[in-house]
Amino acid sequence: MKNLILSFVFLLPILVLAQTNIKGRIMSDGKPLQQANIVLKKYKLSTTSNAEGFYSLKNINPGEYEIAASYSGLKTESQKITITDTTEIVVDFYLKENNALDEVVVTGTLKTVNRMESPVPVEVYKPAFFKKNPTANIFEALQNVNGVRPQLNCNVCNTGDIHINGLEGPYTLVLIDGMPIVSGLSTVYGLSGIPNSLLERIEIVKGPASSLYGSEAVGGLINIITKNPKNAPLFSADAFATDWGEINIDLGFKTSVSKTASVLTGINYFNYSNPIDNNNDNFTDVTLQDRISVFQKWNFNRKSNKIFSMAGRFFYEDRWGGELQWEKKYRGGSDIYGESIYTKRWELLGAYELPVKEKILFSFSYTDHDQNSVYGNMPYLAKQRIGFGQLTLDKKIDQHDLLFGTAIRYQYYNDNTPATVKEDINWIPSLFVQDEVTLHENHKLLLGARYDYNKNHGNIFTPRLAYKWKFNDNNILRFNTGTGFRIVNLFTEEHAALTGSRDVIVLEELKPERSYNANLNYLKKIFTNNGNFIGLETSAWYTHFTNSIIPDYDTNPNQIIYKNLDGYAVTKGISTNIDMVFQNGLKVILGATFMDVAKTENGIKTRQMLTEKFTGTWAISYRINKLFLDVDYTGNLYGPMRLPTLGNLDPRKDYSPTWSIQNIQFTFNKFKNIEIYAGIKNLLNWTPNKGNPFIIARTHDPFDKNVDYDTNGNVIQNNDPNDPKYNPYALTFDPGYVYGPNQDIRSFFGLRYTLK
Repeated sequence: MKNLILSFVFLLPILVLAQTNIKGRIMSDGKPLQQANIVLKKYKLSTTSNAEGFYSLKNINPGEYEIAASYSGLKTESQKITITDTTEIVVDFYLKENNALDEVVVTGTLKTVNRMESPVPVEVYKPAFFKKNPTANIFEALQNVNGVRPQLNCNVCNTGDIHINGLEGPYTLVLIDGMPIVSGLSTVYGLSGIPNSLLERIEIVKGPASSLYGSEAVGGLINIITKNPKNAPLFSADAFATDWGEINIDLGFKTSVSKTASVLTGINYFNYSNPIDNNNDNFTDVTLQDRISVFQKWNFNRKSNKIFSMAGRFFYEDRWGGELQWEKKYRGGSDIYGESIYTKRWELLGAYELPVKEKILFSFSYTDHDQNSVYGNMPYLAKQRIGFGQLTLDKKIDQHDLLFGTAIRYQYYNDNTPATVKEDINWIPSLFVQDEVTLHENHKLLLGARYDYNKNHGNIFTPRLAYKWKFNDNNILRFNTGTGFRIVNLFTEEHAALTGSRDVIVLEELKPERSYNANLNYLKKIFTNNGNFIGLETSAWYTHFTNSIIPDYDTNPNQIIYKNLDGYAVTKGISTNIDMVFQNGLKVILGATFMDVAKTENGIKTRQMLTEKFTGTWAISYRINKLFLDVDYTGNLYGPMRLPTLGNLDPRKDYSPTWSIQNIQFTFNKFKNIEIYAGIKNLLNWTPNKGNPFIIARTHDPFDKNVDYDTNGNVIQNNDPNDPKYNPYALTFDPGYVYGPNQDIRSFFGLRYTLK
């Protein structure tokens, strides 16, 4: 016994000495980080750093470990260490930023760069942002992006477009993986049915980008980036339903065909088959829809690591809205009013990097869009095909980062309207060049120019200039200026030209719109001593349009008049985004935009229709760790906008009120790979009919059978309530008075499952 005690006493110092202390310092951008988290994974032992960034873990036994350091807003770093009999080991960490300001982007310059390094300001939104307020399509999801507003253009069929900084949808170019396959006729439907399971991120450029992307990018562009199959989960599912009867299902699958190819498949299905008429006008408040979209993306692994990917999508939708008693047997007739749209769409896109020393990328896309629709008794049958091929050479020479490109676009369009006497076929070849010059470590200059040829409009030249001044890693100033152009196809862009009873008048052969613009952007990042992060981004812009084509609803209430503006139009404003991440689990995203969008003709300045003076957005999230619960409160605020009323007697308001849509969501994520979420949309129960006698004019007479006209084509007022032709406001049927969604308060419940 005595010998055993002596042996223990002899070995005790050795056992004590065998334990090791780990210490170090956590730094970022040359500054110490307070309250950074340090975890020794094998031991599940953790601590935090002090005010000077130092930490310490004591009495660690010999062995191999992985130690990780994390800090909100920064990338988590880990190191593998081996502990022997050393009494002390030093492990330091230098964390890098990991926030939306440092995402990789491609849209601004057609090159893959860090967002902070891009001379063109690009906003990035990840799927996590859109999960804060789940929607059935990207069109609705964009309502929470500052300065971007989904605009409904019809109260009956609920088709719409995207407004950026007050400019209408045709001014916005929508891309999928950089390919312009969503345009013209398909703009209304291109943002529907893209499976969320395939969404990697959405990049948004506000302001003209015609010098790089051509026509339609006058107001800005939205680039939907899909996942690389390599990085996607094996399986994902996201399904939710609302108490209105809406059902949305999103599925994603990943498979490896061989060592050289991987495939990602996404399926989206949406159904709404429950006619609701809460505003009691005998018309559906929301269009009924049955939609399916199947998207598949192939990624091929090449020995050279060069790019080769292909993707395709099939989209089909059957939607209708109108009188509650409408059935398909009434389609196209004059007995019961309904707007019925069948849409069938194919898309193919891909990218192939040539097997040569230089970085040469060939990108291509093709889309076939077939629309069979009726608006009451007026059919609209249209086909559109768009083919696109682009070849770019990316080359660096000293301080010059050069991009040379050539593209060709094929456009086919045909419909049954009088405006299209014969099919319209257009080939538009283009050349563009871009030079990003590094003047200094903190100064970059981007020069670019594009040449397009259109058989109807001849030669079109669009230059641009961008300058970036990086004061330091936390303060960046950008200036962008250039020109843009847009070629108009009225019947593919203006839904109001197809619905209601207004006559469409085109006074002249329409010339392409031209724009001249300037944009100033300032970005600032703030890291506080207690680990909080604040990102501040402010932009001011000014765009001047010549040859503007703005629908005139005012001259004659029974007509929509189109012509090139004999004057000019201007959009100007300022926008601010604030991102805040706090160590206590609170995250706040705030946005505000103030703008002035007006036209000047014959010396008279007029505010443009359906353009708000200000908007606000917010997304406030809080994590309650003890309950495994995330709370998301999202919303938007819109200022008054001028509305298309039908003459002086129309009792509907000429301007919309200031209105807001607000939502709340609770997400429970205690279980592995599973999220359960539920919430309420439109908490304030706001709809456009509040304060208006009606939204759709003369719903009791949608075919205008009881409307009388004078010899000039103007509606005759009838004040006799006993007369079947009673018409005290001298109105015709009009579903175009719309500026917000008709859905009132509703609840939703959903489930997400992800297998990585």
